[in-house]
Amino acid sequence: MNKREAMVLLKNKGYKHTDKREDILELFDQKGGYLSAKEIQTALKDSYPGISFDTIYRNLSLFQDLMILEETELDGEKIYQFHCTEHHHHHLICLSCGKTRTIEVCPMQDLSQIDPEFQVTGHKFEIYGYCKSCQLKMKETEKKNHDSMMVSPKV
Repeated sequence: MNKREAMVLLKNKGYKHTDKREDILELFDQKGGYLSAKEIQTALKDSYPGISFDTIYRNLSLFQDLMILEETELDGEKIYQFHCTEHHHHHLICLSCGKTRTIEVCPMQDLSQIDPEFQVTGHKFEIYGYCKSCQLKMKETEKKNHDSMMVSPKV
């Protein structure tokens, strides 16, 4: 899903075009990963002073209902990204920058034998960690902090 596809879907479903909706979708297009309602509010506050969380959540809820966005939770906060319209897959999610990477492995294949009497209707599998870029940034920060602690005072 992308902004253009989402706007066409909204129009085809009879929803009114609004600049706010388009701008929210544009943020997801630019980010290419997960966004929280707070991040959306912060990004839009100059264009829409006083934009409320109610407005943001109402649009996020609509986008979810129409399968434009998908939701997950990170550290107790709901975050959203464009719905993946590809084949069945799962995600690696960077805890630092929020970028996601698709993984093709599905643990449900192995878990299906656990309880044959349980009918699975859906599942979500996400792996959290740090992408290579964020790992490098963290190492650089650690090195700078370590080096600054190692500087001996002049006597």
